[in-house]
Amino acid sequence: MNRHWRVAVAAAVALGLAAAAQGETSTWPTRPIRAIIPLGAGSATDVVPRAVFDQLSPELGQPIVVENRVGAGGTLGVSTVARASPDGYTILAHSSAHAIAPWIIPSIPYDAAKDLVGALMLGQSASVMIALPSRGWRTVQQFVAAAKAKPGSVNYGSAGVGTGTHLAAEKFRLSAAFEAVHIPYKGGAEALADLLGGRIDFYFCPISTALPFIRERRVVALVVSTPKRAADLPEVPTTLEAGYPNSESTVWYGVFMPSRTPRDIVEKFHAVGKRVLAMPPMAQKLKQLAIDPMPLTPTEMDAFVAEEIASNGRLIKAAGIK
Repeated sequence: MNRHWRVAVAAAVALGLAAAAQGETSTWPTRPIRAIIPLGAGSATDVVPRAVFDQLSPELGQPIVVENRVGAGGTLGVSTVARASPDGYTILAHSSAHAIAPWIIPSIPYDAAKDLVGALMLGQSASVMIALPSRGWRTVQQFVAAAKAKPGSVNYGSAGVGTGTHLAAEKFRLSAAFEAVHIPYKGGAEALADLLGGRIDFYFCPISTALPFIRERRVVALVVSTPKRAADLPEVPTTLEAGYPNSESTVWYGVFMPSRTPRDIVEKFHAVGKRVLAMPPMAQKLKQLAIDPMPLTPTEMDAFVAEEIASNGRLIKAAGIK
């Protein structure tokens, strides 16, 4: 009888714990959510999630408190989320750089494919190669010819080693077969400032950031990185159209949670986020930021990120990026 009594008690406790856990996740969220952005304020990786979170907070019924946790190539912020309690109250908003860091950051303190799971893909955007009008390049072919005529004479900026802006430039450079000096910055804002100041020659900038300067004719848009022309720059050819095979790239933005987060919390966040992204005001805001929809389920997002990590590894090896 004692043995049966112990079994019954254990079963009751297990059921009670399961019910408590189910009750906690079904009422999530009951307090503010902390969103970590691992890059600096003002970058596209900062601007896009903030725009979405402004609309997402009321739908979730709790504020989303954004914290820019910059350092170690973005891995400081990512590792903060990877180590956080998997309860849905600490989330990560990141970009394509998340799938690049494993290949360039020594002794990275987390597994990008296993320690975080996809919760919501916010969208994707093209990068546009920009330069100063004073450089005299009116087409990308003119630029490539000038770069080849004097190998190593041109330089380019990026938001940091291994960021999407860095790999977009390297992918194009390898395809076009010219030499260039890479100058990494702490963020996209600094790279753009130095381009405008004439200290670097070109920059593969997110379209949302570059558009005002293109429209004011302060910079020239030479080519866009996506397979198809960008709606905001229909007159600018793609790198593929310009004659450079395997040169296309996109910048994507998404929200992640610690891998052990209960699946119903991940799915609830995704469902609410998907609804917010489809709202006309939000869709219009993202269009203004030159962000195209990228509807993926959490499972599809995980598979996509895993493939991105693999393909970036091949590119980084070919480019010799350290």
